Amino acid sequence: MIKLIFQNEIYPYDVYHLTKAFFPGEEIVQEICPEADLLIKAERNGEKLLEIPHASVENIPERKEKKYFVNRFVYETYEKLTGKGLAWGILTGIRPTKIMMGALEEGRKEKEILEEMQTHYLMTEEKARLGLEIAKREKMLLEKLDYENGYSLYVGIPFCPTTCIYCSFTSYPLASWKNYVEEYLTALFKEISAVGLHMQGKKLNTIYIGGGTPTTLSAEQLDRLLSHLEATFSYEFLLEFTVEAGRPDSITREKLEVLRKHRISRISINPQTMQQKTLDLIGRRHTVDDIIQVYQMARELGFDNINMDLIAGLPGETPEDMEDTLKAICRLDPDNLTVHSLAVKRASKLRQMEEFRRTAEEEEKMAKDLSGMIELSYEYAEKMGMTPYYLYRQKNIAGNFENVGYAKVDKAGIYNILIMEEKQTIVACGAGASTKAVWPEASGNGCRIERAENVKDLKEYIARIDEMIDRKGELLWH
Repeated sequence: MIKLIFQNEIYPYDVYHLTKAFFPGEEIVQEICPEADLLIKAERNGEKLLEIPHASVENIPERKEKKYFVNRFVYETYEKLTGKGLAWGILTGIRPTKIMMGALEEGRKEKEILEEMQTHYLMTEEKARLGLEIAKREKMLLEKLDYENGYSLYVGIPFCPTTCIYCSFTSYPLASWKNYVEEYLTALFKEISAVGLHMQGKKLNTIYIGGGTPTTLSAEQLDRLLSHLEATFSYEFLLEFTVEAGRPDSITREKLEVLRKHRISRISINPQTMQQKTLDLIGRRHTVDDIIQVYQMARELGFDNINMDLIAGLPGETPEDMEDTLKAICRLDPDNLTVHSLAVKRASKLRQMEEFRRTAEEEEKMAKDLSGMIELSYEYAEKMGMTPYYLYRQKNIAGNFENVGYAKVDKAGIYNILIMEEKQTIVACGAGASTKAVWPEASGNGCRIERAENVKDLKEYIARIDEMIDRKGELLWH
């Protein structure tokens, strides 16, 4: 067990996640002790790992620089103790490309940016180059957007056929919650109408319907939702409309025909794996053949921008399994591929299941396997004519790795970039949805970001819909 003792609340987040990355599988406990003699102290099974005295940061004026000093000290200490580094260096946040995007917007040279990523943030050259490549592509794709007058819309459908064991999102199994679907849609339509009324005069650039699994709705319900959106918003400036069709066991020809009728430009069909043993294990009630048939059906109906999601590191899977999955995806030849590194979230069933808990040694092996899986993903994406276009990281990923979206030419998901780079306001409707208002600073340097959260609980969302609308109003239009 590792015990972290902090004198204040400035440093715990970064130090905890660096500790977790260097010592995967270890139990870590934290304590804030204002009377502590040291700024930070770390012990492992009662023995000292590191100590940072107050004097170390006394002459550093800026809080940001103090955090940098501490993070680098922790990183370098752990690196010496373990004999290993981390691919993303001292960066613990979910948006490493945001730093590089900012540097590009400042007009800095690529060579200078790469050098800073490696020497200042201690990234590997491979990750620095990947991040810069993606930041350049993101910058090019977003240049067509009007950040100040434009916005994006997220609509959440929190129902799923079943809850996968790795999932931590707001989702409700349809079998248990089907009697609430109509009530939910009534509340959702009310929220959408309020947003449409008050965002008149702004340019709607992208719409993303996610979940949950939006295609758990019936074809008739989907049609009503999409018709309501069309009646509420102007699509004059709409560049992209994505619907997460998601799980094959929720998709029918009739539902796909509804999506085509409403001119949905991009859909996701998300197998997560093409290994039947794993699909059964994680709670997916469909077969590999179902995935193939639904994908082919979507192509037959004319969908020309299909994303497929995979998860690297699912329980029991090996690099050989991952390669077999990638070969199967290659044969289908989608337009986008998003590869997630498994993150075991606190709210997921997987976190609670004793049989899937790994020892420190098993975590180390998982990190090595995951590294190989990520490399395979890059190779197969390249074979399909795709390049990486967005990247983000999550807490609790084995090996401190990343999630990467790949796309063919002109098929990149604009909304995905916007949610990561925080360049434009995203108005979000539905249970658990988070509205993010972005205001560019008058100086032209950076932006101010504020959020309005909807409650996650389905019944609470329905009962308190007027309050959810008012929360947005206080942020955006009151």
